[in-house]
Amino acid sequence: MEASRSHLDQLPFDAEEEHPSVRAIDDRIVIESLTVTDERAAKVVRERHEAGVPAIETVAKAIEIGARVIDSESTATNVDYVQHEFEKRMGRLGAEMEKQLEDGSKEIAERISENFDDERADSVQGQIKTMLQTAIQFQQAELTKMLTAEDASNPLVAMQIREQNARREADERHKGQMTELKEASENLARALVESHQKESHRSQKEIAGLKEQLSVLLERQAGDAALAEAEEAGTRKGFTFEERVHGVLEDIADGFGDVARHTGAETGAGGTKKGDTVVEIGASSGPCLAKIVFEDKDRKLSKNEAWTELDAAMAEREASYGVLVVAGEENVPSGREELHEYQGNKLIIAVDPEAPDGLALKLVYRYVRLRLLAARNSALEVDAGGVLDAAESATAALKRAQAVRLSLTNIDKSSKKAREGLEDMVAAVEADLTRIESLVADAAEADTAEDPAQPAD
Repeated sequence: MEASRSHLDQLPFDAEEEHPSVRAIDDRIVIESLTVTDERAAKVVRERHEAGVPAIETVAKAIEIGARVIDSESTATNVDYVQHEFEKRMGRLGAEMEKQLEDGSKEIAERISENFDDERADSVQGQIKTMLQTAIQFQQAELTKMLTAEDASNPLVAMQIREQNARREADERHKGQMTELKEASENLARALVESHQKESHRSQKEIAGLKEQLSVLLERQAGDAALAEAEEAGTRKGFTFEERVHGVLEDIADGFGDVARHTGAETGAGGTKKGDTVVEIGASSGPCLAKIVFEDKDRKLSKNEAWTELDAAMAEREASYGVLVVAGEENVPSGREELHEYQGNKLIIAVDPEAPDGLALKLVYRYVRLRLLAARNSALEVDAGGVLDAAESATAALKRAQAVRLSLTNIDKSSKKAREGLEDMVAAVEADLTRIESLVADAAEADTAEDPAQPAD
């Protein structure tokens, strides 16, 4: 069997001729009687033949692949040659360029040295210095021109124009507000005149009351300095907001013959310390006619908290009216308004935390006092409705006056005239309130004369 296989390997696959020949015809190669001695090639042809691949196909494929390899080797040889030549020529070119760059660098250095020499007048540094000096001089000239201009291009003139416009607008607003206050005062005066006409049989008493009113006003004007001094003393170091407010209220109560007690640290009938200051109307010369409780807060309460505090204070101190005094407008409870009467027995006022406004507190004090006395004397023969309407008109005027006073705190000395006019109008409102108080007092006095059993107010 082995002998038979060896014989088969030596058999020629194609017919042989005596002389080998290889011819390349167009895209063909014709091989005749060529013997290739290569063990590996013979093995490949034999194994592929046994696998069913014709020997001619294997040989043809081997020739094709070998031809490509030979061609690639030739191409690589050419590339190596070209690369060698390129590197050779680039080396020479680099040397030449290096020499040229060295020469050029020297020339550039020489020119830079010439142009940047500090000792030369036309050097770059000198030119830059000259340019900067020229620019600075130009800017100075332009700035001087702008600041000396008399039109709006001058920022100082523009600021003056804006300030003048702002002052003009403020003056116009003040004039309008003063007109409103004047109209309110006139309306209040007309209401009082009508009330006087209805009470014509008491004209003599009204004249006497007006004289007394004038005397009271003169006395109170003389006492304004003392009140201001007391307010200033209340702002000294160590006093709390509650103590400062009480000091102002105590001075006001003394002027009306009332008694103001600081109850913030005292336990009331209900076992709490609600209510910081209690005012007993008329208590300095007789029995207490009514009570007002003042609750002071230097923090912001919610709408519900404000009413809870006031209701608790009124109940604890058995007061008929509650006033919430807050430190600054920013602490007015959300949803509530300053100087607006709620539920007929509650009111809120904002004051300066360090120096509570004595005038504002006094006006609120007088209004609340008047409301309680009018309610107590509702059975008297006095035009209570007209008096209350006039009081509400005065309250509205006070709100506007308070707004003007707050706005004036941000205006410079040029607003002094407007402030003086405002103070005059506030004084007029005070006079109207005094007249109302006189009417109520007269009516009560007349009623007491008719019925001796009724206690005097």
